[in-house]
Amino acid sequence: MFIKSSVSIAKLDDEATTSSAVRNPRDTVGEILAGLRSFGLRRFVSGDYFQTVVLTLSGPQVDQIIDALRVERPDFAVDFFHILSEEYGFLHSRVSRFIASHVLAGKRRFKEMQLVIKQTVEEEGSGSAPSLCALLFNSFRGWDSNIVIWDMLAFQYSRFEMVQDALFVLAKMKDLNMHASIQTYNSLLHNLRDAETMWDMHNEIEVSGTPPNEYTQSILIDGLCEQSRLQDAVSFLQDVKGKDTELSIVWFNTIMSRFCTLGYVDVAQSFFCMMLKCGLFPDSYSYNILIHGLCVAGSMEEALEFKQDMEKHGVEPDIVTYKILAKGFRLLGLMSGAWMVIQDMLLKGFNPDLFTYTLLICGHCQIGNIDEGLKLREEMLSQGFQLSIISYSILLSSLCKSNRVEEAVRLLYEMEAISLKPDVITYSILIHGLCKKGEVHRAIQLYSEMCSRRILPNNFTHGSLLLGLCQKGNIAEARKYFDDLIARNLVDDIVLYNVMMNGYIKLGNIAEAVRLYRKLAEKGISPSIVTFNILIYGFCKNNKLGEARKLLDTTNLHGLVPSVVTYTTLMNAYCEEGNMHKMFELLREMEEKAVKPTHITYTVLIKGLCKQWKLQESVQLLEDMHAKGLIPDQVTYNTIIQSFCKASDPRRAFQLHNEMLQHYLEPTSVTYNILIDGLCVYGDLRDADKLLLSLENEKLNLTKVAYTTIVKAHCAKGDINRAVIFFRQMVENGFRTSIRDYSAVINRLCKRHRINEAKYFFCMMLSDGISPDQEICKVMLLAFHREGDLDSVFELLGEMIKFGFLPY
Repeated sequence: MFIKSSVSIAKLDDEATTSSAVRNPRDTVGEILAGLRSFGLRRFVSGDYFQTVVLTLSGPQVDQIIDALRVERPDFAVDFFHILSEEYGFLHSRVSRFIASHVLAGKRRFKEMQLVIKQTVEEEGSGSAPSLCALLFNSFRGWDSNIVIWDMLAFQYSRFEMVQDALFVLAKMKDLNMHASIQTYNSLLHNLRDAETMWDMHNEIEVSGTPPNEYTQSILIDGLCEQSRLQDAVSFLQDVKGKDTELSIVWFNTIMSRFCTLGYVDVAQSFFCMMLKCGLFPDSYSYNILIHGLCVAGSMEEALEFKQDMEKHGVEPDIVTYKILAKGFRLLGLMSGAWMVIQDMLLKGFNPDLFTYTLLICGHCQIGNIDEGLKLREEMLSQGFQLSIISYSILLSSLCKSNRVEEAVRLLYEMEAISLKPDVITYSILIHGLCKKGEVHRAIQLYSEMCSRRILPNNFTHGSLLLGLCQKGNIAEARKYFDDLIARNLVDDIVLYNVMMNGYIKLGNIAEAVRLYRKLAEKGISPSIVTFNILIYGFCKNNKLGEARKLLDTTNLHGLVPSVVTYTTLMNAYCEEGNMHKMFELLREMEEKAVKPTHITYTVLIKGLCKQWKLQESVQLLEDMHAKGLIPDQVTYNTIIQSFCKASDPRRAFQLHNEMLQHYLEPTSVTYNILIDGLCVYGDLRDADKLLLSLENEKLNLTKVAYTTIVKAHCAKGDINRAVIFFRQMVENGFRTSIRDYSAVINRLCKRHRINEAKYFFCMMLSDGISPDQEICKVMLLAFHREGDLDSVFELLGEMIKFGFLPY
């Protein structure tokens, strides 16, 4: 009907609409072809006839149409192919796809051809190569662009990591004397870079006659490095260099990166120098590799030198360079260095991103500077950044560790306000923080909230609640919760058992802890060394050292090695008994089992020696600690200093104090309390005065104990004026005074008949809001009576009645 020249478009549409729904398929193909020839593609496909018939077209019919158009109008063939798939959702057959691909390749529309082959491979899937190759061989052999289609098919299989299919296509191409492109070979080589067959693929490239490119060699070197065949990679690089082939900076970067990953930064630096000798100029990536390696190794100073070197040679540090350096400083806890790097980055015009902020927040929290971390959070929010759940978790953890749980809870609700859903870690951190603070009730509320949101608690959550209940003394409630977990089969390891046993031990209930220990065998749960440490501590606390020692031997039956805590706990118990023989016997046993003692272990030994007045031996042990690289802490020194003070040897005590300073160990307020007390009791009181005044001048932390000690000493010596002076200094320095402090001074003053001073202190006590007790009133009444000051006697009697004391 279309060959009639008198037929108008209106007539065509009308007849097409009223034509029979049942058509001869061959006639349909012919009609569509005739319509396309007569009216053109766009006019024809927009007509009512095509809109009706298109839905009835089969795959073979479309194949015939596209094949016919390929010969007559190749542009129509491709456009018709796309219209059917894009506008009508038609699923083309393999034949149509290959026809369209050949046409596109012939017209050098390679991107469109690549897309068609890509969709074909994606839809056909793994294992489809044999059938597709058979179709290409049987139906498309001899077509002009056939080799391009074969090559693209192999390439797409490789891109989808269907390596076996890609290799099958290559094998068939080889049989047909077709050569694959280097892009296809490179893609396959990249997929095989982790396998031993990578080298075989490289040899095949050379045999095929397809010239490799720079990317080929880069893949090969990368593969050898991935397989840790660094010697082969270096040999290959030297072989390429010997052939006068132009070297690539990428090859050197790849080798340097691998050596840095393995920790051989010095070797990587030698390749950096070799690159310069070969006339290659390092890029920012080259420098970043070495800077990262040096940062991981902790050589921050050298890393900064490399950064300066890259600037000196005209290579500008990029955002990656600054992030590497900032992260390096953070890992070492050097936040001042990290901040210096960030400031330099900002001066160079780089804006801080989410990574930079998160890095700084983590770093500040790591060194305990939580307020700086919170400031950065506010800055992030003002800049439009949303903190990740990791950043919030770090802030929450730091706040809880600093006992700022209320602020942590507010952060939790801030997360919800910005639609960031808390996870089990977030809730567990807060529950642990609340339990640690003693707010177990609130922790249980938060636990219930977490469960209502279908967030399953983990062992850390359960352990925190159990620990909180035990610390509050609610052992019965803790046991009920523990038994409920067991009933629901939620206790599958030793951790929660340890928490419960430790709770019983802290309350002195060793029997119940032992019963729980015996239940472990029934449940098939193996005890840990922590389990034994808890029980050993319990037995030592209850003076059952024989049982504790038996438990130490029992650890071997369970294949466990006693820890330093195990031995130190037992040694401390023997120390309290004064059994030095057993203490050093345990020390020898530790050394035999290669359990290294800590400074706490040695402090226990020193305490034992000091108790037996073996002060020279304790000093020798202190020197042994330094020789073994163990750093004594303030407790260690305080123990020996106190013993020398009690031995009336303050000179030696001060020598140990000076030794602390030489070892950069800051004496604590306890250290100075011991020294002042030693001078007051066993030495010269004037030296005690001088020490206290010098500590005040140096703004060192002094405690109330230092003042009360020296006040009592002056009162005992009869130097009331000095006692009054130091008491006033104590009050002026902001220390809170009690009835006991005033009683000690007033009693001394009254005994020394210093009634006016006693009366002054009595009035000072009242002005401080401290109510007197009957004893101090009795002392004052007797003093006034002895002095014949009856007015003061009656005045004080009146005051006593006001305070509710009945005169006797």
